[in-house]
Amino acid sequence: MTNELPIIDLSGLESSDHIALHRISRDIGKACRTIGFFYVVNHGVDTIAAAFAQSAQFFAEPIAKKRALAIETIGGNRGYSGLLHEALDPAAGADMKEAFNIGLDLAPDDPELLAGVPFRSLNAWPDLPDFKKVLLGYFDDCIALGQRIHRAFALDLGLHAGFFGDKLDRSLATLRMLHYPALPADAPAGQMGAGEHTDYGNITLLATDNVGGLEVKTRGGEWIAAPVMPGAFIVNIGDCLMRWTNDIYVSTPHRVVNRSGKERYSIAFFLDPNPDAKVAAIPSCVPEGESAKYQPISAADYLKMRLDASKPAGIDAAPAM
Repeated sequence: MTNELPIIDLSGLESSDHIALHRISRDIGKACRTIGFFYVVNHGVDTIAAAFAQSAQFFAEPIAKKRALAIETIGGNRGYSGLLHEALDPAAGADMKEAFNIGLDLAPDDPELLAGVPFRSLNAWPDLPDFKKVLLGYFDDCIALGQRIHRAFALDLGLHAGFFGDKLDRSLATLRMLHYPALPADAPAGQMGAGEHTDYGNITLLATDNVGGLEVKTRGGEWIAAPVMPGAFIVNIGDCLMRWTNDIYVSTPHRVVNRSGKERYSIAFFLDPNPDAKVAAIPSCVPEGESAKYQPISAADYLKMRLDASKPAGIDAAPAM
């Protein structure tokens, strides 16, 4: 098995080119069954640079302004998460990163918001020109790309291309801007920007700056670097899709180790299903005569379970919904 992350050209994914769609489906399916990570190029998203510019402006704001938008206050897994607030690998200690989360942008009178649907909340916006407009445009671009990639998943799994369509049209997606400060000289050995973990949702679309630091754990237990590829997204399978496919697709442990001496920025787009989507093993993924490995669960309950487990000791569990 190769220890390099495959590069998949998405040219033709948006069109009615069935040859291109089946090529992409085959290549993505192979990556999902093996390393669980791949790059995508020719993806059609041209708002990456603008999103990074807004991210840098936000993280340069005074800490008091950022904390005014704290995730514990905003709720719904939205808002600002400060340094050492999360521990993706509790055994390694808290993560040296700060983040800002945006979800599906809802009107104050949205029926799901009024009904208290889990993880539905109003977004919080810093007082920065163009921030909201740019980041919502990027959010929409990533939603559309993630939905297109799921068409390839569906074909690879023997389903009709639109199988995931009604399960992702009101997604619990989270756009997370991340800033990893340069580690101080006296930082503890082994200090992580983000500890070893697998992602929780269906897929992650990750855009990075040119600093690097993402490492992926191979099936053989070896840590390999994910080289920077300008303009590409790094895509990885999350635990929810792994559960949906009865472990046909595999989520892969990864971490961020910022040894560069420089600050690092990335933007992760986590595509989770609709809150009421039933995550149950796809029948074609369960061998005849065997039972599914996991019990059905709603996407919202699954996300809450995973977020609760990521909080260091002394930090409250999942944000108020």
